[in-house]
Amino acid sequence: MIREYLKKNILIFDGAMGTYYAESTGNDISYCEFANLEDKDSIKKIHEQYINAGAKLIRTNTFSANTYDLNVSLDKLREVIKSGIDIAKEVAKDREIYIGASIGPIKASSILDEAPENILNEYKFIVDCFLENNINVFVFETFSNYSYIEEISKYIKDKDRNSFILTQFAVKPDGFTRDGVSIKKLINVVKSIKEIDAYGFNCGSGPTHMSEIIKSINIDNDIVSALPNAGFPELIHERTVYPNNPKYFAKKVNEIRLQGVSIIGGCCGTNPNYIKEIVALVEGKFEKIKVIGSNNKEEVVEKEFCIENSFRSKLDRNEFVIAIELSAPADTDITKLMNGARICKENNIDLVTIPDSPMSKVKADSTIIATKIKREIGIEVMPHICCRDKNTNAIRSSLIASHIEDIRNVLAVTGDPISDATKIETKSVFNLNSFKLMELINDMNEEFFKGDTIHIGGALNLNVLNKEVEFNRMLKKIEKGARFFLTQPIYDDEAIEFLKKIKEKTDVKILAGLLPIVSYRNAIFLNNELPGVTIPEKYIRMFSENMDKEEAQRVGVKISVEIGKKLKDIADGLYFITPFNRVNMLIDIIEEIKN
Repeated sequence: MIREYLKKNILIFDGAMGTYYAESTGNDISYCEFANLEDKDSIKKIHEQYINAGAKLIRTNTFSANTYDLNVSLDKLREVIKSGIDIAKEVAKDREIYIGASIGPIKASSILDEAPENILNEYKFIVDCFLENNINVFVFETFSNYSYIEEISKYIKDKDRNSFILTQFAVKPDGFTRDGVSIKKLINVVKSIKEIDAYGFNCGSGPTHMSEIIKSINIDNDIVSALPNAGFPELIHERTVYPNNPKYFAKKVNEIRLQGVSIIGGCCGTNPNYIKEIVALVEGKFEKIKVIGSNNKEEVVEKEFCIENSFRSKLDRNEFVIAIELSAPADTDITKLMNGARICKENNIDLVTIPDSPMSKVKADSTIIATKIKREIGIEVMPHICCRDKNTNAIRSSLIASHIEDIRNVLAVTGDPISDATKIETKSVFNLNSFKLMELINDMNEEFFKGDTIHIGGALNLNVLNKEVEFNRMLKKIEKGARFFLTQPIYDDEAIEFLKKIKEKTDVKILAGLLPIVSYRNAIFLNNELPGVTIPEKYIRMFSENMDKEEAQRVGVKISVEIGKKLKDIADGLYFITPFNRVNMLIDIIEEIKN
């Protein structure tokens, strides 16, 4: 069955189990194979995340499952392997997902005084555990030599001639394994073993070096795999840390795919985000175009035309979304900003938004900051673009550059006017307003970004006195291209009722705004000086000038949770504005609203 699939498809494996288990659980000391018995939910969750990311094959959590590495009896080993198989089967049930038996090298095989027949018998025992449980796709991984490969492959085929055997080697950037065996020697030996269905490489190298390794060999007509590491790790606070570079990794792996490799995935340092990015590039995300080559002959090449937009996809599926606004710095220190974005990523926030110099105070450019966050943190982003500071040409230029940098969400707003104090030195532009800006972006979607459009958002103020006028403004924005809206911060029931009426009249997606209050002084300021915000007296009275910071924050959390729970069943998502870089406060609020 897997052979038939490979005739017409690229088979996408999952990513790392060991390093991702350590990253997601904080347990980087013990063998993760013991989690098959002691922490089944975590292993199940990891398998599910890889499948949801688009992996077509998941490997059992059994890489180091042997009596030598785990220091267990054969009975205990069988229990570990059986549980690992059961977890994978439970997750893959009723899905078109392959399960591969992950078998790593037995470390004791390198000990000179260990009898080879003992090692071979150990491999046979492990293989039998899988065959007894109807697993017949075998993935031998990170081997440094070809010892035992032929014997165990023949053993498998004798027991099940329909089994599929993939043998992968860990080759360093210099083209040799840890045992000093050259890649050409490995391939010559493996290709001479008729029982082996496919061969390839995992671990040992990052994507660039693995690409160079594969270029150095002839893989024509072979089934070849490539599962590189995320890159080169470094030691930080006594922990091995790999770079967080899923988009770069996916592009490099896709380059490897174009060399003729038909099985791809990730090894150490990779996680579901890496697989998701690979899938976005490989599965239906290319169009064939004709170009004139260097020899003046017409050639057909593949062109990427669609970037995955997880925020838009969730809205399209009517899933509830969470967005958090982070403010760009007024100087070059981005420490707090990037740490806030990282917290958002770690807590599965759907979107980070970056305002465009709000209240006409100069901040770092929203589009550049958004691209940096997306590239380095790997979370979906949305810059706000206002019409105050740039003419039409500058805005068009910024949108094209943002699209090149994979920005696919934009909040189009008119922008706050420049204050009287700075009008003498600084002039507004305002070639456009929010309606015209949306129309401009919509036109660019049709002209430049066709098939890979920018998702346009608009602002919605539920706190205005003339609510009918605001509703008509919203309808006009929809006509101009807006597909979703972010509201001003909501505090009173009147605004919530207005939102409810809007949702009854239109199916446009709306994220309800929440700006947590953090102190009495903050409440008074927001109520009196922030345009479009009205805070009910009952909430202001919950604070006092004498409250300490912690007590005031608890009150602010309580108020936001109360409002958020009212909004949860009405809005399509929540949009949080971060008060004074307190991202962790928002995470606490979100968790309480969910419960």
